[in-house]
Amino acid sequence: MLTILIVEDNPKLRSALKAGLEHTGEVQVMETCDSGEKALECCLDQSLQAILMDVQLAGIMNGIESAVAIRREFPRMPVVFYSIQDDDEYYRAFRRAGILSHYAYVRKSNYLLPQMIIPLLKDAIQGRSFIDPDIESRVHEVRHKDEQSPMALLEPNEQKVARMLARGMTNEQIAAKMGFRDKRTISRINGQIYATWGLNETATDEKVARTRATMIVRENRLIRWDEAGTPYILTENGEWSPWQTDL
Repeated sequence: MLTILIVEDNPKLRSALKAGLEHTGEVQVMETCDSGEKALECCLDQSLQAILMDVQLAGIMNGIESAVAIRREFPRMPVVFYSIQDDDEYYRAFRRAGILSHYAYVRKSNYLLPQMIIPLLKDAIQGRSFIDPDIESRVHEVRHKDEQSPMALLEPNEQKVARMLARGMTNEQIAAKMGFRDKRTISRINGQIYATWGLNETATDEKVARTRATMIVRENRLIRWDEAGTPYILTENGEWSPWQTDL
């Protein structure tokens, strides 16, 4: 008999999952809840073999973040994730989480029947992992998109400064927001951003470099300008092509 926790924010689906799984005679649902925060409490109170968890939850944490929090207390706790969501941020959260084993991640519409869930739970408990091919494809797609992003070339502090720069904040305002006493720190960080994005090669004026950096942040793609000021974008083939824009 498998002892599990169900984490689902839809009360009707939560009840249906519990009834369907217990009807098989192979699963005992020890507890159900609607948020990752409550799930962690349940894990601390109950003896569980695995968790069946939606990715979109009622609390502050999504399902992936909740699994990371739970695994701090219970290393490699087996989890079967399911989701109908197709937001890039969920796939980013999954990659950042570094969840490597004892899990399954499947589409709600494809796998959410008791006879399909139970093998996934058993595999996770045995240390085997499975990811729905459709989801795996989306994870790779988002990773490729992020690797093409100019922000991926910056360190975390540089990313924060670049975003604030793109919002039109002054160096003084950025320094205050980030808690730096010396506004020259921001100038130095700006210089690193310009150098990383190749803006210091053609933009001799700091204001021009700042404007171009703002455009790169807003477009979320690398842009290069030649000496005549003509912009070029990096294509998926890794080639620089004239940027055709309506501006």
